Amino acid sequence: MGVVGDIGEQLHAYSLPPPSQAWLQEFVSSRHPPPPINSLVMTAKARLLASDLTTPGLLDSAKVFSQCLPEDITSVSTKEKRLDTNVHVQVIDVENMAKSRWEQVEHFEAIARGEQTRGREVIRLPTTASNEDEPDNTSAGSITATAYATRAQSNATHRLTLQDSRGQKVYGLELVRMPQIAIGSLNIGSKILLKRGTVVARGIVLLEPATCQILGGKIETLQKAWLASRLVYLKGAAGAPDEERA
Repeated sequence: MGVVGDIGEQLHAYSLPPPSQAWLQEFVSSRHPPPPINSLVMTAKARLLASDLTTPGLLDSAKVFSQCLPEDITSVSTKEKRLDTNVHVQVIDVENMAKSRWEQVEHFEAIARGEQTRGREVIRLPTTASNEDEPDNTSAGSITATAYATRAQSNATHRLTLQDSRGQKVYGLELVRMPQIAIGSLNIGSKILLKRGTVVARGIVLLEPATCQILGGKIETLQKAWLASRLVYLKGAAGAPDEERA
């Protein structure tokens, strides 16, 4: 089978998009001397996850041609249908539908300030039975910021914009809460495998753990552009004055 074939087989075992033979050949030939096969596979995996699926020559056209989103997938007239094959897509937008636009603005500004993770800082909450003369009881009247954030995330519902290798786009809605889907952890360009049987209702892909596999990854240029434009968009949608949108 050779090195190229071995790498292709192992990438397939990771449920990754199938790279073209030309891409694999160029990847292998650029490594002198060639490292161990496991190292080659991990490097190829990282490069695939960091690549744009729409890049010409990246994927095996013979395989992905039959593994793209149906052309009528966004039709709202179709009450429900199921994908009849596995489809690899990448995330090009994500929004928490459970938060107002202003709450999303505050969240993005916190990320920009580096306050997304606050470790074990204690947030004290008011209790109805509090008494100024009683000693403070942190176990009863406080929770960690991590637990507070976890509780908020558990109630989130995200809408993703997904794109296949042909550039076709469709909304994906989180039907069942998936911890891997969250603003700040799910990157733009992250790859997702929509498995055969995934439900599409009224032009929207319904995302649930049984049929949606998060593969990871990030397209650095798209991530930076999205972060730069998203806050401006949200402020505009929330009705912020022009001087506050910059």
